[in-house]
Amino acid sequence: MFILRDILLPLQDHFSETTLGRERASLFVYTILSIIVPFTSSMTSNLWRCLDTLFGFEIKNKRFYTFMASPTLPWAGLWQTIWGLIPSLETDGRTLVGLDDSIITKVGKKIFGCEAIFDHAAKSNQSKYPWAQNIVSVGLLKQVKGRWACLFLDFRFYLPLKIECWKAGSIIISESFLFNSIHVCMELT
Repeated sequence: MFILRDILLPLQDHFSETTLGRERASLFVYTILSIIVPFTSSMTSNLWRCLDTLFGFEIKNKRFYTFMASPTLPWAGLWQTIWGLIPSLETDGRTLVGLDDSIITKVGKKIFGCEAIFDHAAKSNQSKYPWAQNIVSVGLLKQVKGRWACLFLDFRFYLPLKIECWKAGSIIISESFLFNSIHVCMELT
C-alpha cells in the first residue's frame, strides 16, 4: 500500500486548498482506490458502494454522481502528473502512442456532443449511424509483465459538425479528426 500512497499523494496537489477542495481530493483518491481494489466492477454505482463498504466514506448518492460528472475536476494537471509518474515512456527506444475512437450511444436529444455518427464497427444487426457521442482517446502503449497494455492518458470529444451547447452564447466548432488527434498528442508532450 505504500506504493499506492506515493502514487496517489501527488494527484491530490491539483485540488484547491479550500475545505471543499481537500474533500474532493480525498474523494478522488478513494475513488481511484475503489477502481484498483478487486471488490467489484468499476461501474459508478459499484464504486459508490465500495467507498462506503470498504473505506467507510459516507457520501450521498447524488453528491457522488455530481462529483463524478463535475466539469471542474482538474484533469489537465492530473493527466500531466500521471504522465510524469510513468518511470519509462519508451519501449525498445521508442515512445509508442495509440489512438482510439469510441462511440457511446445515447437516448436523449439534448446531450452534448451527440449526433448520428458512422459506426465502422457496427454488427449486421446494429445501426450504422447511431445517435451517439464520439470520443477520441490517446494512450501510451507499454509492455507490462510481458503483455501489451494501453495506458490511456487523455481524451476529447470528436465533434464533426457545428454543435450549439445548451448554455447561452456557447458554440463549439469541430476540428478535423486528424487535427483533433494531433492536438491531444501535443498537449501530452
